[in-house]
Amino acid sequence: MTWISTISYDDADGALKQLYERIKGPDNNVDNIMLAHSLRPHSMQGHMTLYKYVLHHPRNTLPKAYLETVGVYVSLLNQCPYCVEHLFAGLRRLLADDDRSAAVRQALEAKDPGAAFSGRELAGLKYAEALTTDAAALCASDIEALRSAGFDDGEILELNQVTAYFSYANRTVLGLGINTDDDIIGLSPGDSGNPDNWSHQ
Repeated sequence: MTWISTISYDDADGALKQLYERIKGPDNNVDNIMLAHSLRPHSMQGHMTLYKYVLHHPRNTLPKAYLETVGVYVSLLNQCPYCVEHLFAGLRRLLADDDRSAAVRQALEAKDPGAAFSGRELAGLKYAEALTTDAAALCASDIEALRSAGFDDGEILELNQVTAYFSYANRTVLGLGINTDDDIIGLSPGDSGNPDNWSHQ
């Protein structure tokens, strides 16, 4: 599951067990990316708080499916198959359109988002690509281009934070050798009405 030691749900107690109770899915399943934090439960708590507040918060205004798309693209650019598979399963569920889902995945895997997106959605994905692959090259004109494409500054912040979060998650996975063994692919704490609901159901 990972290159470092982890504490299973059954062996956990105290603060770790309490966190597992908050994030577990069916049959007490805990995603491997969360298990990887088990030796430092406070970092698991920080990770889940960031994830829920950045991606699944009721005050976000960008569509959740679009934010998930950004996550898939960032994870592909960072060559993180664990996150790609989890996120794409969630994206397929949100889109509820297998043909559209396939077209999106094909375009993103080809690093050609313009094959499936246009307008401000494409502009946002290009920003996410630049932030992921060459952040130091970004400048104020890149933000102005997003405004011109139709994003307001709050939406630009959402786009920035989702892109940055997934680079963090990708590096957590890649740096610790986290794989999908025993994971239930595609579960996520998707209750966007309650950012403190972390349950993976």
